[in-house]
Amino acid sequence: MLILLLLRWAIIAIAIAVAAWVLPSVDVDGGFWGVIGIALIFGLVNALIGPILRLLSLPLTMLTFGLFGLIVNGALLAITAGISDNLDVGGFFSVVLAALVISLLTTILAALVPDPTG
Repeated sequence: MLILLLLRWAIIAIAIAVAAWVLPSVDVDGGFWGVIGIALIFGLVNALIGPILRLLSLPLTMLTFGLFGLIVNGALLAITAGISDNLDVGGFFSVVLAALVISLLTTILAALVPDPTG
């Protein structure tokens, strides 16, 4: 269980680092430990606030065939940037684009890493 949690944390950290490298509007300060801290905060925000936002936005998500989920992920990333001093994202479109990059990379990397529990 702990290994799975650490693997997911590392995957999110890699996705955030790649998004910061690819997108000029995403700025990460603090180097390696800054990215690790942002991944921790993003994971906590996603676990605590994410289900509430997804439930409240469910009608819009269904109406847009899931595309509104990107807006929800962007809002969670913006909340993370507001909490953390090490993450700076630009305006609305850059937050949504960063959320798209992070979501895609997280999905791809999670599919490539085998499940250590069996």
